[in-house]
Amino acid sequence: MNHRRPPLTLRRRAVPWEGQRPTWPDARPGVIAGALERAQARPSGNWYVVGASRALRGDGKLAVTVAEQEVVVWRGPDGRPVGGPGICPHLGAPLRDGPVRCGTLVCRWHGLALDGRPHAGWSPLPVHDDGVLVWARLDAAGGEEPLDAPVVARRPELARALTAVYTGRGVCEPEDVVANRLDPWHGAWFHPYSFVDLTVADAAGDPATAVDDAPDALTVDVSFKMAGRLVVPVRAVFTAPGPRTVVMHITDGEGAGSVVETHATPLGTDRAGRPRTAVIEAVIATSQRPGFTAALRAQPLLRPLVRAAAGRLWRDDLAYAERRWQLRSTGRFPG
Repeated sequence: MNHRRPPLTLRRRAVPWEGQRPTWPDARPGVIAGALERAQARPSGNWYVVGASRALRGDGKLAVTVAEQEVVVWRGPDGRPVGGPGICPHLGAPLRDGPVRCGTLVCRWHGLALDGRPHAGWSPLPVHDDGVLVWARLDAAGGEEPLDAPVVARRPELARALTAVYTGRGVCEPEDVVANRLDPWHGAWFHPYSFVDLTVADAAGDPATAVDDAPDALTVDVSFKMAGRLVVPVRAVFTAPGPRTVVMHITDGEGAGSVVETHATPLGTDRAGRPRTAVIEAVIATSQRPGFTAALRAQPLLRPLVRAAAGRLWRDDLAYAERRWQLRSTGRFPG
């Protein structure tokens, strides 16, 4: 990895929020819409992120609604993830309420026991655990040509990475979440508590900086605020490898090689008929510095802090996504 940027920099002077260079001329709606359209055209193979791998430790399980379909995932008797419909085929009990015992999910209504194999009218779904996130393949919901495994972006070695997963939910559609992430120009304006000195260095997609064979990567130079005028400058490259995923790779500066994956999973509609979407964001942080081994040992303490930082950003960004959906659904979105 190239480390041209120093790990910490003291800014010469603090620029007031209103004194920043405006980014609206650069954040052209057509550029964002074009990147979104290309992302939506990429195949997902009908794979949806359902949650964090760590949720399946021991007798843990994941029970979510994806595209109006109840899904439950757990680890079978051999430790591999298994899953399928979250409705008991006997009398419709919610399998999310059933405990897992030695790799078997037991329905609380009448004791139907499922080990992940077809049984009593219950049929499993393809499930994939990539070491950080758990995916389920829903062919009826996706409507695409199925893939044997989900499209997973290049990541650092997990044994040398700090991982944390944040989940939030909003009233919007997956495309609104993806559009938010494909608009890096809002970073220092909308999140001044976290970002300063943001410049989009390449919005057209420089092949020299593209990752994962993405032809239209967004390359961003930005500084993460630490305290006062102390900042961490990095270069980040945003790509959209699938219709519901945006990935940020740190390519230069402190933490080069680190990845932040943002996945948008449609949940279904609420009682008012509005779409609900889950934002499932995986932070996979790494560093070549010797002291990073201490951070790896302290992961149980650091994960809540990483999730809290992601949650603060997504409270704002989900408001952005919800506003975008509200305007789109009423025909008032600009452009």
